[in-house]
Amino acid sequence: MFGTNLLERRSKPERIADDAWHHLVSAVSTAGDNLRGTARSARHTSAGLADDAGELVGSAAEEARRRATRAFDALAGRRPALPWTLLIGAALAGAAIGWAAGTAARAAGSRDRSVDDIEFVDVERPDSPAETDR
Repeated sequence: MFGTNLLERRSKPERIADDAWHHLVSAVSTAGDNLRGTARSARHTSAGLADDAGELVGSAAEEARRRATRAFDALAGRRPALPWTLLIGAALAGAAIGWAAGTAARAAGSRDRSVDDIEFVDVERPDSPAETDR
């Protein structure tokens, strides 16, 4: 009696999302059970093919459950979580590239300048036109 009173106080979109979630979960479970039963019968006929089918059914059921969870979250109006592992990996890669660039810049800036000094010398040529005008 108390539980039904709480369910009545939910908003209409929440009830619709909850109903959609329950229908989706039952459909995925039924499909998973049917596929698992097919995989079990195939395992009896050929061991090698059944192992492959079992892995395929397991991965398909996992994918279906993950998609169902995302669909329920979308129906409930929740945003997907941030991909923290991707963000942290990108930050670490950026830091490593920045460190390498900084080290290369310091190494280029600290090399011996006396080797690179070039002295320019003016050479007077006897047949230059500037000399004839003087």
